[in-house]
Amino acid sequence: MKKLLIVDDEPDVKEFAANFFRKRKIEVITAGNGQEALDLFEKEKPGLILLDIKMEGMDGIEILSRIREKDKQVLVVMVTGKKPEEDQARKKCEELGISGYIHKPLELDELERVVLSLIR
Repeated sequence: MKKLLIVDDEPDVKEFAANFFRKRKIEVITAGNGQEALDLFEKEKPGLILLDIKMEGMDGIEILSRIREKDKQVLVVMVTGKKPEEDQARKKCEELGISGYIHKPLELDELERVVLSLIR
């Protein structure tokens, strides 16, 4: 079972997702910003990252680029409040090699289906 890193600058969203996966016996670590995410990525070596695109400061795409400089294999699922056709973010994320794309508000069945299929 891989370790899951959840990156979101909204504490309620981050805790909601973290608790959801902890109840499923998945080891979860959380970060509230880009720098914290990169530090935890280096230290904890998660197998899967749930990464919010839109955050204050360093956004998810920047974090994804920096992670890809160090690790091309780690699985990353992007989380967005936008529909994919509304912007170029999805295209950019796919170029950087993501494993999935989840929309907010988080729907538990989608979250579970996407993440559990990758983490097991």
